[in-house]
Amino acid sequence: MREAEQLDREAQLGKFRGPLHGVPFGVKDLFSTAGLRTTKGSLTSLDNVPDADAPIISRLKAAGAIIIGKTATTEFGWTGSGYSRVFGHGRNPWDPALTSGGSSSGSAISVAARMVPAALGSDGGGSVRIPGAFCGIFALKASLGRIPTWPWSATEMLSHAGPITRTVRDSALLYDILSGPDARDHQALPDKNESWLARCDRPLPKLRVCYSPTLFDTPVEQSIAERVKQAISRMAEALPVAITRELQSWKSPFDVFDTLWTGGRGVAYGNALKSQMDRLDPGFAALIEKSQQISLADYLNAQKQRAAFAGQVHALFDQFDLLITPTLPVLPFAADRQTPEGQAAGGSGVEWARWTPFTWPFNLSGNPAATLPCGFTPEGLPVGLQVIGRRYAEGDVLQFCAALEALMPWDQHLPPTGA
Repeated sequence: MREAEQLDREAQLGKFRGPLHGVPFGVKDLFSTAGLRTTKGSLTSLDNVPDADAPIISRLKAAGAIIIGKTATTEFGWTGSGYSRVFGHGRNPWDPALTSGGSSSGSAISVAARMVPAALGSDGGGSVRIPGAFCGIFALKASLGRIPTWPWSATEMLSHAGPITRTVRDSALLYDILSGPDARDHQALPDKNESWLARCDRPLPKLRVCYSPTLFDTPVEQSIAERVKQAISRMAEALPVAITRELQSWKSPFDVFDTLWTGGRGVAYGNALKSQMDRLDPGFAALIEKSQQISLADYLNAQKQRAAFAGQVHALFDQFDLLITPTLPVLPFAADRQTPEGQAAGGSGVEWARWTPFTWPFNLSGNPAATLPCGFTPEGLPVGLQVIGRRYAEGDVLQFCAALEALMPWDQHLPPTGA
């Protein structure tokens, strides 16, 4: 509040620190924040107070934003549900008995419930898109390195930083502010050559759109499939797009993702936490145990198969400008669960990836992918539509999503807990 009062005084004098002057933000509890506790959602890190800001935090502050607190995450961001033993399970603003999704659970909840206008999240397999879809808000996983990350991540080839917002233009503005290289991230991309916020205001060009109602023969909940199909019909009628319904013949790279995610997270955290295994979430502890079975040959073979799968995805964009899928095939489930009711245990380190098969493949391939609301189920739960673009073409994705938002606005819908 003291910081807000100071910013108010500066504004009254006509002094503005940047385009986010005085705007309150929530920050996922995985990001390093100088002088502010960063627990990473783990009982093993409750006293961790970093002495330096991550690049995304420094840029947020430089733009005049006020960080009002850290938002809850699952332990070390390892799962796609909102399950947490540290601060309580993430609950969906549209129905608090149900999960918010994760691992950027608190960030999505705080935006959907109108606690803050935007919050920071991270996405290594769907962690902004999963809760974005469940909570009925917008989230874009950009190309790897678009917003630099630091400290180093054990799954650096999969992990992205980015905002979660109510609207497309809010996200575009934040990417304009937060993007750009930083010496601490060797994967950071060069500066963009255009404003993505300005791109959202340009007329939509003619686009070739591939609509795949599912991937990998995954069954999709009927109410989700219906809302996505209705959205496809509306955009075909109102937007300058040529839509081709085409099921992809890709083989699921689940084992590839499982090996890379389990190996990276399990080995890195396992070495650091081997004396505190009894304090870890049982699911995360099991991931660490499974990681010990992964050999160097397994890991390198997974990297090779990842490259082959990415090549298949990239080839699709020789024919199309955008790919559209449901964001998730399932609706939110009970908040105290990590997987939907009835999902059989498969023995992998990433059981959550079995019910999120449309998000993490594009972490493997590196394509930008966004989720936006496209309707509501009869029970009043939001349904997410995923828009995927060719590599480094986030501007295309944002411009298209802005046109969809104008066609099917969602921000006027308030969840019961945010009304």
